[in-house]
Amino acid sequence: MRTEGNQMMPDAENLELVRMRLAGLGRGYQPADVAQALRGLGLVVSDAMVLRTLEELRRTSIGAGPLEPLLHLDGVTDVLVNGPGQVFVDRGQGLERSELRFGDDDQVRRLAVRLAASVGRRLDEASPCVDARLADGTRVHAVLGGIADPGTCLSLRVPSHQAFPLERWVSTGSLSRECADLLASLVASRTAFLVSGGTGSGKTTLLASLLSLVPERERLLIVEDSRELAPDHPHCVRLEARQPNAEGIGAVSLTHLVRQALRMRPDRLVLGEVRGAELCDLLTALNTGHEGGCGTVHANSATDVPARLEALAALGGMGRDACHAQVASALRVVVHVRRWPSGSRGVAQIGVVRRQPDRTIEVVEAIGFDASARPRRGPAWDELMGMLS
Repeated sequence: MRTEGNQMMPDAENLELVRMRLAGLGRGYQPADVAQALRGLGLVVSDAMVLRTLEELRRTSIGAGPLEPLLHLDGVTDVLVNGPGQVFVDRGQGLERSELRFGDDDQVRRLAVRLAASVGRRLDEASPCVDARLADGTRVHAVLGGIADPGTCLSLRVPSHQAFPLERWVSTGSLSRECADLLASLVASRTAFLVSGGTGSGKTTLLASLLSLVPERERLLIVEDSRELAPDHPHCVRLEARQPNAEGIGAVSLTHLVRQALRMRPDRLVLGEVRGAELCDLLTALNTGHEGGCGTVHANSATDVPARLEALAALGGMGRDACHAQVASALRVVVHVRRWPSGSRGVAQIGVVRRQPDRTIEVVEAIGFDASARPRRGPAWDELMGMLS
C-alpha cells in the first residue's frame, strides 16, 4: 500500500492486478467492481480508496497516463523519460527536469507498451524499439530497459496545435525583420529551398510558418514520415507514410508517396523531412517543372548540406555526379536554423546553392545571423538578391 495525501492507495503492483481483474470482466467496470477486485487482493477497502483507485486507473489508462499533464503545458514541444527517475520537458528554452517520477521501470514499460499497442505497434523483447504517432498527432519513440540505461526510455514529440506565424518569430526575437522579409520573398519568388538544422532546432516549425505565406490559390501537397507540419493554409493535402504492422505488411514509403503526390496536381510539393531514397524522387520532381518545392534536412550547417544530400541520394541508387547535377538544377537556397546555447531557436544562415567548376555543388553563405539575430552579409549576398528580386 502507499499513501497519497491522507488516503490509502494500492501500490503499483496491486494496481496492475486490479487492472487485470477488471479487464477480465469483458465490459466496462463500475465502482463496485473495483471494490470487489481490491477485496480479492486481501486489501481493506474504503469508499475513499475506491475513488482514489478509480482516478488512478483513469489517469494511467487514458492518453499518456501520468505524462498527460506535461503534454498540455503551454509551449511544450517534447517530453522525455529516461527510466523511472528522470522526466524532462522542453518548452522552447531547453530541457527542464520535471518533478514527476515513476514508481519503477515496470511502470514506464507498461506505459510504453500501451502507447505502442494503441496504434497497433508491437513493443516487447523481440521488438524492443518502436516509433509511432498517436491518434492526437503526438509522436512517440520508445526503447525498453535492458537496451537503454537507466531504464525504459520514452520520447514524445508534441505537435503544434496552433499556427506559429512568421511575425511571431520576429516578436520573440528569434528572427530580425530583415531575415523575415528575406524569407517571405523566398516563398513569394517560388524558389526551391531546404530548411536544414539539427534535431529540435525548429526546422519544421519554421517551414510551417513559411508555408503559411503561400498564396491561398495554390495547392500544397505535403509528404511526411510522421505528421508534424501544420501550416495555416486553406488548400493543404497531407500524405503520411505508414510503418508495417505486426505481421510486417501494410507499409507505405515516402518514396511511394512522393510519386503519388506528383499525380495530385501540386502547386508546391513539400517533403517534411528528407531522410532517405525519397530525395531522388524529390529532385526529379523539382527538375520537371514543379517550382517552389521545399522540405527539411538534418545537417550541421548550410555548407554541410551537399555532403548530406550526396549520402541520402546514395540510398536511392543515385551516384555522386548525378546527385550534384540534379541538386544544382533543382535547389537554389538553404536556410539553416539552430538552437542557440540559451535554448532559443533562430535562423543562423541563408546560403545559395552554387555549381563549382568540377560540376559539384557548394552552399555559399549569403547572410548569417548571430544569437541576437544581428546580420552579417556573405559572399553570395548579391546572388541571393538576384533570385529574390
